[in-house]
Amino acid sequence: MVRDVKITVLKTIFNEDLAKDYGVPNLGTCPCNKVGQVYISKAGLKPDDLCDDAWEAFGRFVFALAHGVNEFFPDWVDVPKTTINCCNDGIRPVIFKCEVLEEGE
Repeated sequence: MVRDVKITVLKTIFNEDLAKDYGVPNLGTCPCNKVGQVYISKAGLKPDDLCDDAWEAFGRFVFALAHGVNEFFPDWVDVPKTTINCCNDGIRPVIFKCEVLEEGE
């Protein structure tokens, strides 16, 4: 059975020192995501409104969760059916929790 996966924005980070050295003027946290924002992946597919770069960084984990993988690495996340991932923006990364939705959720 293919499962839906809930993707929640846990944290947005702004690396001020990196922005000062490398970023464009007036750069701030990611404008695409806000803490608490939720996306739902149906059958392991990218939600329409989720940032393409974020999906590129961790979509394979969402796809695996949707298709029955419950754990990835024994020294990573201690909660079954869950991953913690981030986008690939080094100056203003966004941290996401991806978790399998049980039937009825």
